[in-house]
Amino acid sequence: MRSIKKIHQAEWRPIGDLITYSPIPTASLQMIDPFIFLNHHGPQVYPENNNGLPFGPHPHRGMETVTFILDGDIAHKDSGGHKSVIESGGVQWMTAGSGLIHAEVSSEEFKKKGGDLEILQLWVNLPAKHKMETPKYIGLQKEDIPVAFSEDKKVSAQVVSGEFLGTKGAFETFTDINLSTLFFEANSNLELEIPVSQNIFFYVIKGNLEVNGSAITERHLVEFQNDDPKLQISAKEESILLFGFATPFEEPVVARGPFVMNSMQEIEEAYQDFQAGKMGRWTE
Repeated sequence: MRSIKKIHQAEWRPIGDLITYSPIPTASLQMIDPFIFLNHHGPQVYPENNNGLPFGPHPHRGMETVTFILDGDIAHKDSGGHKSVIESGGVQWMTAGSGLIHAEVSSEEFKKKGGDLEILQLWVNLPAKHKMETPKYIGLQKEDIPVAFSEDKKVSAQVVSGEFLGTKGAFETFTDINLSTLFFEANSNLELEIPVSQNIFFYVIKGNLEVNGSAITERHLVEFQNDDPKLQISAKEESILLFGFATPFEEPVVARGPFVMNSMQEIEEAYQDFQAGKMGRWTE
């Protein structure tokens, strides 16, 4: 079975009144190439007449954001002209590429009525050859994302990208980024084989899992060695896992604020281009 290198606890990083935990990057783990950043917002309950999510207009370049809405909603708008409101169970995939400005806030209905909120945003790196691709955005509701099942139907997987349990994911990607949200019933098991050439992203959102003999509690991320393909996962209680795997790029990574490039010169160029309006202009 694949060896565990270290288990990392997500760090408490609230953003105003928004509960936020982040397992990557931290002092103990910078990245799991090509997965570079994860924020876990919530779970929490917003009251009526709330201010919603705080992520007003801001730029990105050189990476992709994948946003998983477990509860609540997100109203997306960007300088490329895309707009959507994605609700519970939906996923957004935004390729920042050469650069754009976007905002991720709550819908007017959510701000008025309040309710449960739990959202994860994962940043996936782009290889150097794709960092300046034309930006794009796709938001899909829950019913538009394929679901795969284990043989005994006790584990279901919302297949976001790549392929998992024989099911093709909803989003097309530039590289072999495989991402799924896995839902475990109590007393369920799953055996997987992931090529040793690929890095695994394994973050327990909710519940408690055991993987290859080690117990992993919620809000913990597992860093694996690349020494064996086999994973044995079991759940004694209902649990949710954000699971991914991909071939590492093995390129220099320089991340500053909202930009992820391969050199400081490219970061400086990104800030200059943003200030010059080359990532689009924001209009309310």
